[in-house]
Amino acid sequence: MKHVLKPWQLFLIILAGWINRHQQDVIEYLETENRVLKEKLGKKRTLLSDDQRRSLAVKGKVLGRKALEEIATMVTPDTILRWHREWVAAKWDYGKRRKNVGRPPVSQQVVDLVLLMARENPTWGYNRIQGALANLGHEISDSTIGTILRAHGIDPAPDRRRQATWKSFLKAHWDVLAAIDFTTIEVWTKGGLTTFYLLFVMEIATRRVYFAGCTPNPDDLWMMQMAHNLTDATDGFLLRKEYLLMDRDSKFSEGFRSISSNPARRALGCRPDLPTCHPISKDSCSQ
Repeated sequence: MKHVLKPWQLFLIILAGWINRHQQDVIEYLETENRVLKEKLGKKRTLLSDDQRRSLAVKGKVLGRKALEEIATMVTPDTILRWHREWVAAKWDYGKRRKNVGRPPVSQQVVDLVLLMARENPTWGYNRIQGALANLGHEISDSTIGTILRAHGIDPAPDRRRQATWKSFLKAHWDVLAAIDFTTIEVWTKGGLTTFYLLFVMEIATRRVYFAGCTPNPDDLWMMQMAHNLTDATDGFLLRKEYLLMDRDSKFSEGFRSISSNPARRALGCRPDLPTCHPISKDSCSQ
């Protein structure tokens, strides 16, 4: 018995064939257009955005490798399928949500503060630096401070103090440092031209100068009296000063040094090979 197609069935077959042919024509046109564009670009690499790669990966996965080998011209089928695998893997990647394990790292700002305090304050130990950082709102343990200093080659306080430079010492004690020195002036007297010695003291931080006295004969008794005046408990210029810088001039006698020094103040003599270790006072006097 022969099967006779009904008119509407025949119409559907004809319509489906026409649609299939039309789609084939569209595909052939797009392939030709794609080929022309690729020839136009030559060997230049085509840079695609993430959205463009995602679109190609989704459509390419549906077609499969065999179909892609026939139509894909911009990139290889392996590349398109690899993009699809990467997008699937990225969907299940929770690495960004994973919390860091262990203690959080110390910020660079805190590290810089630790190094600055240690270098400018050679006598400060780990606990002292820890307290100073706490005053600034940075909570950090003393062991962490030690780790930071060791990592940057800075020794603990006792060794660091012995290795401190003159520049770092001045910065660390700038507000409690004073310098004392002589200058001379020639005066005509009845006995002829006489040299008078002027003793002055300068507060290093403020450059405030105090004229202590003047004499043609700065002997030990006169120097001891000057020391008593400078260290007077009421209005002595050296009150609240911890270091008195002077050169090794013999006029700064033992009596003067013993009076001007006490448990809270030290007299520092410049080394013989450093005659300008406190040139500030000399410059101020010359001005």
